[in-house]
Amino acid sequence: MQAELSGKIAVVTGGSNGIGRATVRVLAQAGATVHVGYYKGRERAAALIADLPGKGHKAVRIVLEDTATMRTLAEEIGATHGKLDILVNSAGYTSSIAHRNLDAVDDTFFDAMMVAHVRGPFAMIRTFAPLLKASGNGVVVNISSIAGFNGAGSSIPYGAAKAALDTMSISLARVLAPQTRVICVSPGAVETDFVPGRNHAAMVKVAEASPLKRIVQPEDVAATVFACIAHLPVTTGVRIVCDAGRSLV
Repeated sequence: MQAELSGKIAVVTGGSNGIGRATVRVLAQAGATVHVGYYKGRERAAALIADLPGKGHKAVRIVLEDTATMRTLAEEIGATHGKLDILVNSAGYTSSIAHRNLDAVDDTFFDAMMVAHVRGPFAMIRTFAPLLKASGNGVVVNISSIAGFNGAGSSIPYGAAKAALDTMSISLARVLAPQTRVICVSPGAVETDFVPGRNHAAMVKVAEASPLKRIVQPEDVAATVFACIAHLPVTTGVRIVCDAGRSLV
């Protein structure tokens, strides 16, 4: 992995925590210069950057509801580097709502899931498409979920949003080729604080029910993201599942 991404410029949304944080570490260790996107985690992002190998990393605030923040960042990266090689859309959130409890899903929450997991990533890709094209070998990795194709997950709106992200990624893979690849990485349950209320005991139960009987860690997903970027040069418009086989059950 050492220096495989030397000279590459990357942006990771949601880069201060969880899967995003693990991905930032992997990209920096491979030699990339990483812009660590955060929303509320400015201190986390700054602490992460201070601990990364290499130089030139930056913490940047990205608001998924506000395309203007994305355009500002794109202008800065364009002026400094003239290109973007890697975009990882990892930002997002959810709430745990029983699927049978339809009345607990209000319009505000449903809309918020679509903004966080569909409109936001689309706006990021649209904004950075010219810089990705300028790379000549750009890659977008969208962090999706097995909820997008098995209809499970933390809530119905979350699964619906991830399904939309998967389909949108196929469309964008066609549009942005040949200069840019677009791939979805779809984890199952990952041991992070992403789903409120989910603890280690719950993760153990998930692992015991999966074929590989492993708790998926953020580093596992980050390794999959890295493989998409560095080792799958002719792969685009597909979904790579990273769930210890949970979706097979």
